Amino acid sequence: MSSRRDFLQKFAASAIAWPVLNQYHTVSLSEIHDQQPYDGPILKVAIMGLGSYGTRVAEAMKDCKKAKLVGVISGTPSKIPTWQKKYDIPEKNCYNYENYDKIKDNPDIDAVYVITPNSLHHEAVLRLAKAGKHVICEKPMAISAQQGQEMVDACKAANVKLLIGYRMHFEPKTLEIIKMRNEGEFGKILFFQGLSGFRIGDPTQWRLNKELAGGGAMMDIGIYSINGARYMVGEEPFWVSAQETKNDPVKFKEGVDETIQFQLGFPGGAVASCLSTYSMRNLDRFFLNGENGFAELLPATGYGPIKGRTNKGELTHPHVTHQTVQMDEMSDIILQGKQPIVPLDGEEGVKDMKIIDAIYKAVRTGNKIPLNL
Repeated sequence: MSSRRDFLQKFAASAIAWPVLNQYHTVSLSEIHDQQPYDGPILKVAIMGLGSYGTRVAEAMKDCKKAKLVGVISGTPSKIPTWQKKYDIPEKNCYNYENYDKIKDNPDIDAVYVITPNSLHHEAVLRLAKAGKHVICEKPMAISAQQGQEMVDACKAANVKLLIGYRMHFEPKTLEIIKMRNEGEFGKILFFQGLSGFRIGDPTQWRLNKELAGGGAMMDIGIYSINGARYMVGEEPFWVSAQETKNDPVKFKEGVDETIQFQLGFPGGAVASCLSTYSMRNLDRFFLNGENGFAELLPATGYGPIKGRTNKGELTHPHVTHQTVQMDEMSDIILQGKQPIVPLDGEEGVKDMKIIDAIYKAVRTGNKIPLNL
């Protein structure tokens, strides 16, 4: 079966047959799906956590061919009737945080997408694994590498799959750069820069609560540069150093990082210089430099459209809603054993958590911290 990436590349090449597309035009999945009929298994998904991102995923799944939203799990039961009506969800597929263990007796749900505050991921994944359901867990997968490994172990013991919500692993411009690097287009990789940040608003939100978030900007937006450095360079880092800047200790309390600069060293000689912040706007850029060429994504990880260019010119792949592609691809991974170009299993999530743990240790100690991923 040809991959979605191959299809998108062919689709882009044949764009002359389409009306001229504005660079901000979003190509609907229905337009693409019409050209690629599907007759295969459907992943039946329940969403756990009905906040803003859970809603975004639910809306994107309307255009999925291989995944279908069939259930909900909410800590705020008053939200459930609205979701039932909007997404045609039967009562028997609705749960709260106290009774969702009963999902083990529901054959109409294959997998649960956990989209709750970070510190709640660990317990949820352990309970869902015990209930025999596949799990998709939003990133960061946990608040420590130890928790992440326990989640991986629990899913392995239950013989269910654990995937992490790395939507960028399916983004076509990102995959094109990875393909070019693998083919040697850039030569020896020398440097990566990752800038990930925005100015956070409401000071009472859970992302600024250490008990719920496990940290600050690094746990929310900085993880994009961590993960991006790994898949853009194509190696695993073996050391990290980091420095923290905190200008607003009232908003960013103890244990909630405002801004961290961090550096990663790679065995092939490349270095990465990255920034994670909750206090600066217009920071969403990846830059990869090699002896023979370069690649840039700007914006690099937003909801799109992603813009990219290399030393060979602009990347012109059409934009498709990230979460729609993600859920269809995850269906193939879970139900048909497809191997993604960039891994996104629980082990990959643990690697990012090991780096985050080391970054916080580097900030505390001022030392360069060795990594063993």
